[in-house]
Amino acid sequence: MTPHLTRRTLLAASAAALVLPRAARAQPITLTAAPVTAQILPEGDPATAMLGLNGSSPGPEIRVRQGDRLALGFENRIGAPSALHWHGIRIDNAMDGVPGLTQNEVADGSTFDYAFNLPDAGTYWYHSHNRSWEQVEQGLYGALVVEERDPPRVDHDITVMIDDWRLQEDGTLVGGFGGMHDFAHGGRLGNFARAIPSVREVRIGDRIRLRLINAATARIFPLALSGLDGQVVALDGMPLQAPRPFSQLELAPAQRVDIIGDVTGAVVFDFPTNSGPYELARIEANGQNAAPIGGPIPTLPPNHLAMPAPNPPLLELRMEGGAMGGRHAGDDIWAFNGQSGMSKTPFARFTPKDTARIRLINDTAFPHGIHLHGHHFHEVTPEDTPGDLRDTTLVEAGASRDILCVFDNPGKWLLHCHMLGHQASGMKTWVEVA
Repeated sequence: MTPHLTRRTLLAASAAALVLPRAARAQPITLTAAPVTAQILPEGDPATAMLGLNGSSPGPEIRVRQGDRLALGFENRIGAPSALHWHGIRIDNAMDGVPGLTQNEVADGSTFDYAFNLPDAGTYWYHSHNRSWEQVEQGLYGALVVEERDPPRVDHDITVMIDDWRLQEDGTLVGGFGGMHDFAHGGRLGNFARAIPSVREVRIGDRIRLRLINAATARIFPLALSGLDGQVVALDGMPLQAPRPFSQLELAPAQRVDIIGDVTGAVVFDFPTNSGPYELARIEANGQNAAPIGGPIPTLPPNHLAMPAPNPPLLELRMEGGAMGGRHAGDDIWAFNGQSGMSKTPFARFTPKDTARIRLINDTAFPHGIHLHGHHFHEVTPEDTPGDLRDTTLVEAGASRDILCVFDNPGKWLLHCHMLGHQASGMKTWVEVA
């Protein structure tokens, strides 16, 4: 019998936090992927055999400074080929970590050296991009934080990884990662979920920065926060032009949200449902800050990205297929523009600094989180102007969204659904900048 997303399991999970180890700043770093044991269920319940990096899942949190160059070795000991993708980084193409497009698979027992510059401050993450629907679900991921050269003053800078797992009562991770039913519907949704904060205790009056990362392979997390008087300051690593209030958040797989706020009580992360809120985690508030920072929530310094050119060409990318979807010309469950999976020719070719407007049209019965590698793009506002910068955008079933992107990073870049089972069964393509 498998555990379900219930008030008991979610409340219990908040008392059994995983400690996110932080990698030292010293270079170089080595990340070793191998089998690990993780306490996903509450303490006292059985542990779970998973995959991890440097002995833990999630893997080490890597913290570097904007403008630095990150050099690390990846050692693969998981018993199958793998590779690491550095999600959201405007990276050199050869370092992007996509087997078959930017590099070869890293065979079991082999190593690969990654080295790349970090032009943008923000909240990012890394994860397997080989059989990612399986290896990410098994735990091959971690946080990558690029700190500002002049970061805002806070008492705690806290990373919060959010995920779900499909577990048996004995803690075993349920297999069948390539199940066609999951692929054709909303993806592999877990029956147990939690948030994992890197700090477990703060004081009333502390100013904290929360870096929320949805590491799930399919689940869209609505999220309600209490105990914090704060504002959103960044999305997908990119600062907002001004801090923005929020009542409830929503994170598609791979999306990130940064919040800065002042602690008013225990900081509680709730998953709202029709039967009431389920607590994913809490950060306890003990004691009082005698000298709170106070004052307005600061605006983060902007990252310097080129603005879109006026009147760019319009391209359409139509999502097709899935359960309850119409026929399409592709040969798998899902398709983009009638093509399932990677084609020999790209969806589009650009010369450096070209701007394109891409209309993402969801002709399916399920939402999709569309991620573009190597770039950020603007979500076009209802006023038809460039809006928030993101690298992953959620397009609801039957809806469409226009994005504006300046294609200024040379190389071959993946464009895919980050519901990773959808990517595995056809919903991916690529663009070329040359």
